[in-house]
Amino acid sequence: MHQINYKITVQYEGTRYKGWQKQPRIDNTIQGKLETLLSRLLDTDIEVFGAGRTDAGVHALGQVANFWVSEERLNAFTEKFPSLKASWSSTAARAQALASAGKNETSGSRRSALVLSQDTMLLEALNHYLPDDIAIPKIVRASDRFHARYLTSSKWYQYRIRIAPYPDVVNRRFLWQYGEDLDTDAMVRASRALIGTHDFSSFCGLKMKKSAVRTITKINISRPDADTIVLDYCGDGFLNHMVRLLTGELVEVGSGRAPESSIQTILEAQKKGAACHTAPASGLTLMEVNY
Repeated sequence: MHQINYKITVQYEGTRYKGWQKQPRIDNTIQGKLETLLSRLLDTDIEVFGAGRTDAGVHALGQVANFWVSEERLNAFTEKFPSLKASWSSTAARAQALASAGKNETSGSRRSALVLSQDTMLLEALNHYLPDDIAIPKIVRASDRFHARYLTSSKWYQYRIRIAPYPDVVNRRFLWQYGEDLDTDAMVRASRALIGTHDFSSFCGLKMKKSAVRTITKINISRPDADTIVLDYCGDGFLNHMVRLLTGELVEVGSGRAPESSIQTILEAQKKGAACHTAPASGLTLMEVNY
């Protein structure tokens, strides 16, 4: 039976989760929630592959993942969708209309309508049953070669810092409530040492065992308003805790507690633990993944 490779965009508020990656005896992960729901909907074991393993408490607006399902399982889901729909809605008319779309069209049109209706049904079911802090804005059928993790060409992470002397109570889950002004000009100058291809061993978690060579193409530090500093990081990939460690050390520079040259010194050390200031997870969001 033909296997379908689905590519999905995932958004989540990471505050109450233990990160993206599923873990033994820990139910509260993004990957775990998706796999559990998809396996129930499609009545088969589904494995979800994510583009990046975000830390506990980190958010995402543009996480990308993929999973495989057989046509047989997808067709079975399509057939039971009206009853699923009826369980959360007063009418299943829309689902039934989708399921019967294209009956009087050509075979090619019928096939296109069926694909569209199946994808729409799956998207609707996912967004209904997922918790309120996880959403799937987009689902498409990808080529057999597509893999969300291994084919990634670049990622964009954004870190937001609140510098006002009083907290932002509305957006508190999406900021580092730092509470003091920072010298962004000094941070910009210090960040230039990080641009390019380097061994970032000094800026990764102590448990990292793989190569730490990465390329950062851009670090943009801006003030969108008087109370906020935003750091945007673009590169081919980021190590465990890397963006949070980069941010933490740049804030040390911006606060005047460390010289601008400290970033270069830490980078050249190529030693885990050389960077010891980790910014809180709450301020970090995975914005976009490119292929």
